[in-house]
Amino acid sequence: MIIDVRAPRKQQQPNGTAYEQMLERVRYEGAYPTREKAEEVVRLVLSGLGRQLTGDERVDLAACLPVEAACVLTAQIPDPQPLTGWAFVKDLAARSGASPATTRWDTGSVFAAVAAHAGPDLITRILGQFPTGWALLFGRAELTHAA
Repeated sequence: MIIDVRAPRKQQQPNGTAYEQMLERVRYEGAYPTREKAEEVVRLVLSGLGRQLTGDERVDLAACLPVEAACVLTAQIPDPQPLTGWAFVKDLAARSGASPATTRWDTGSVFAAVAAHAGPDLITRILGQFPTGWALLFGRAELTHAA
């Protein structure tokens, strides 16, 4: 068992355990028939998020996620122009060959697990970095700013 001495004692888990729990949460949230399907969806969505997220929010999110998930996120080079939430879903759908409706479902399932690891404050910071449409992907109301 490998323990990260930097993590608070109550958060220390053997390598892989946190990732397995994340996959099980995604499997449950998305009603996927197998762990393999849940992992496929996690990899697709986290890769897409890694192409969008930059700065301290990227670093902080990677630190919150299980190592395996953080590696998928950070292996991507961020695009210079962030996508809207809907464009993000359409991009993932095109990459996976799935329908936009299925991809939207997949995204929500993964982002529910991501939000559980990150906490509300970090998710709020992440959403502040993106154009419109992302809050809905994280199960939040889309807030508009009065001019």
